[in-house]
Amino acid sequence: MKKKILYLAILITTTLLLIFFLQKFLNIEKKTSEKELSDQSVLSENSNNLIKNLKYNVNFENNTSYTITALESELFYEKGNEIVLMKNVEAIFVNTDNEFLKITSKNARYNNFSYNTVFENQIKIEYLTNFITSEKLTLNFEENVVIISDNIVYEGLQGIGKADNIKINLLTKNIEISMNNSKEKIEIISKNKL
Repeated sequence: MKKKILYLAILITTTLLLIFFLQKFLNIEKKTSEKELSDQSVLSENSNNLIKNLKYNVNFENNTSYTITALESELFYEKGNEIVLMKNVEAIFVNTDNEFLKITSKNARYNNFSYNTVFENQIKIEYLTNFITSEKLTLNFEENVVIISDNIVYEGLQGIGKADNIKINLLTKNIEISMNNSKEKIEIISKNKL
């Protein structure tokens, strides 16, 4: 029982580190946004644009940045906003200390107006020596919320934790870790014996 409490504390601490890192990016005024077309290969099909090697950079006033790239993308407009459906995605947050948080996934839906991004399928999150995998991650810049869901596995130096949902409020730093079925428990496995 003590091991489970200890490793739950480790999972929460790592999640707090994730919050701290992301908060530097989500609570500040956006300075610039750039769109780079590496291949210049834009094809028109069904009034949507297909683009290879698309890259967006968002630079913030405090010298931090958010970069998202995709090997293949499709642009379309929804309610006046440019929406980008991405495949083979990598997003990197870089803070003022030049530390990075990296998110990779098979697919993402990026809103070029709000920068809100929904990552799906085989998500991997790397921060320092901590790794989280899941099937869905939502970065909501408008509500300052990060939601990680579907088969979450956290792996750090001390152990492994498994849950169904993590919701992080980046303003209040509140974290909710839960299972879809309230009768199931969050699983924590120690790498080392105490």
